[in-house]
Amino acid sequence: MMRNVLLLAILLATTTSFSQVLDSVAYSINGQQFMAFYAKPAKITKKTKTVLIVHEWWGLNNYPKERALQIAKEGNIGFCIDMYGAGKIAANPKDAQVLAMPFYKDADFSYGRFMAGYNQALKIQGVDSSKMIAIGYCFGGSVVLNAAKKGANLDAVVSFHGNLDGIPVDKSKLKAAVLVCNGAADSFVSDESIKEFKKQMTEAGADMTFINYPEATHAFTNPHSTEVGRKFSMPISYNEAADKQSWIDFKKFMKAKIK
Repeated sequence: MMRNVLLLAILLATTTSFSQVLDSVAYSINGQQFMAFYAKPAKITKKTKTVLIVHEWWGLNNYPKERALQIAKEGNIGFCIDMYGAGKIAANPKDAQVLAMPFYKDADFSYGRFMAGYNQALKIQGVDSSKMIAIGYCFGGSVVLNAAKKGANLDAVVSFHGNLDGIPVDKSKLKAAVLVCNGAADSFVSDESIKEFKKQMTEAGADMTFINYPEATHAFTNPHSTEVGRKFSMPISYNEAADKQSWIDFKKFMKAKIK
C-alpha cells in the first residue's frame, strides 16, 4: 500500500497539475485481491466521460496509469482495470506470456475479470455508465474487443495495437462501436487476421473503424517500448507520429460516439 501511495505522489508531481484527483481502489474476486487505479478531473460535469483502460500483457504498470492521468487532464475519468491481480507485473516476455495466456484461451474468464473492474469503476463518484468507453493496449486491446463481442454495456471500445483474434462476432450481443488503431508494420498482427476481423465485423453490421498507421510496429503508442524491445530482442518500438495521431483519432471517435 505504501508503494502505491508513493507512486501516486510521484506521478502527480511529475505528470499532472493539482487539477486532477488520483487514487487507487482495492477489490477482490473469489478471494483474490486486485488494485485498480484511477484519475479524474477535480470538476465533474454532465459531459464527463469515463475511459476504462486495460493494460498490456506486462500488467498494470506505470504506462496505463500515465494514460489515465492524461485522460483526467483532458477532462475525463481514466480508470485502469487490474486484470492479473494486485502486484502482478511481468519482468520479462516469458512471465508475461504465462500471465496473459489464460485470458487468450478463455474468453469468459477474460470477460469476468474485465467486468469486475467495470463494476468497480461504477462505484467511483462521477462515473456515468451511459458515457463509458474502454480502451486497451496490445493484450488489453484483445480484452476490450472480446468484452464488446460478449455484449459489455459500453458506448465504444478502442484497441491500440491489439490482437484481433478472438471469439466470433455475435451481432445480437455487440452494442459498442469499435475503433482499431493498428500498426501497419506490426508483425504480431497478420494480414489474415485483419481480413477475418474486418469480414466478421462487416457481416455483423458493426459500427467499426479500422486505421493503419504507416511504419508503426507493435506497441507503437508506448514511449517505453523501444527500450523494452532492445532489451528482449522483440520487434516493438515507439512511433511518436502514430502515437499522437492515434490519440487524436481516439478522442474524435469518443466525441462522436458518446454524446
